[in-house]
Amino acid sequence: MSPFHNPNRQVSSIRQALAQDKKPLGLFLGAGCPLSIKNNTSETQKPLIPDIVGLTKIVCERMESSHKMKKPFEVLLEHFNIDEHKNTNIEDILSHIRSLRVVAGKDSVRGLTAENLDSLDQEVCSIIVMVMKEELPENATAYHRIATWIGATQRSIPVELFTTNYDLLLEQALERQRVPYFDGFVGSYRAFFDPYAMEEDKLPPRWSRLWKLHGSINWYLDNSGLVYRSLNDAIGQRRVIHPSHLKYEQSRKMPYLAMIDRLRAFLKEPSPFLIVCGYSFRDDHLNEVLVQGLEGNPNGVVFALIYKSLKDYPKAISLAEKRPNLNILAEDEAVIGTRRAGWTEKQDLSDFDRSPGVEWVLKEKQGGEGLRQSHFKLGDFTAFGDFLLDITGVKEDTKSAK
Repeated sequence: MSPFHNPNRQVSSIRQALAQDKKPLGLFLGAGCPLSIKNNTSETQKPLIPDIVGLTKIVCERMESSHKMKKPFEVLLEHFNIDEHKNTNIEDILSHIRSLRVVAGKDSVRGLTAENLDSLDQEVCSIIVMVMKEELPENATAYHRIATWIGATQRSIPVELFTTNYDLLLEQALERQRVPYFDGFVGSYRAFFDPYAMEEDKLPPRWSRLWKLHGSINWYLDNSGLVYRSLNDAIGQRRVIHPSHLKYEQSRKMPYLAMIDRLRAFLKEPSPFLIVCGYSFRDDHLNEVLVQGLEGNPNGVVFALIYKSLKDYPKAISLAEKRPNLNILAEDEAVIGTRRAGWTEKQDLSDFDRSPGVEWVLKEKQGGEGLRQSHFKLGDFTAFGDFLLDITGVKEDTKSAK
């Protein structure tokens, strides 16, 4: 057995699977995907939307500079210090606020009143929306190319899109490319969440399914406990952003559980093929759903495309070394069929060694050309978008992305 994995073979397998029209195909997009989209108005070419770490920093800075919210927010953050919770992010903060709110009732808990907690929830979500409410650039992005890939083939089984992101970039791309989709909501003026329509799933296969696992900046919970979707800011309505994994009242937890159930159902399909991109495998609950789905369906396959170095994703490595149908492909290494190894090295390259998504880098000089190390590049969301465009064979028209 070769001590190396062959990146061209993996690229070929992914290409063959994504080119099919009769196979259950899914894309799982994590928080790393928006980082590849640059803000054209920024001189430093910053990402259009920050990652969780960047978002957490922005929220903390704005909350601590707020005259009204500074003290209650400081009390809240001190809870994490007391509990020795390290690397706290915005999702931890929101979940903690909401768990305390359930306990508080009409009273106080850990130095915060029910009113404090309601205000913290509303203000944190308002900042998140302010940061996340960005327009997708008009130039072609990986999001546009996902939409192009979906719409380029007449399908007998719909493509399912799963995302932990609560921005609206994917929706914008699908709509600009005229790709119809269903996201669990029904209506136009004040679209309401309909889990029954999700379960029955009678729409045509040309309609993609979009499941937002951590909620969305345009989802709201009204005073009667119903979840609806609207582009208009609803004053006083609580946004459904990252519903925590705690037990909430039925109306509040319904979207989260229904979206997770769609991921479970997808992994039970005959020979499902799921591409994961931009996901760091830090959410234990989602990891559990993925692993259990693959354990229950040995014919299912997941290819997780990892940005940069594999060593930065210890949880992904641990999971893949135990599941032969969970493959983790990073730039420098991969775990395939439970075996961790680097990518192929070669002295002389042939035409068969050159393929989209693979780059050969001179490693060290050995006589003539020198030894070259292959790098797997599809973990970069932009490169993955280029790869999808290459699969479709469609000549890109940037005007259609406007």
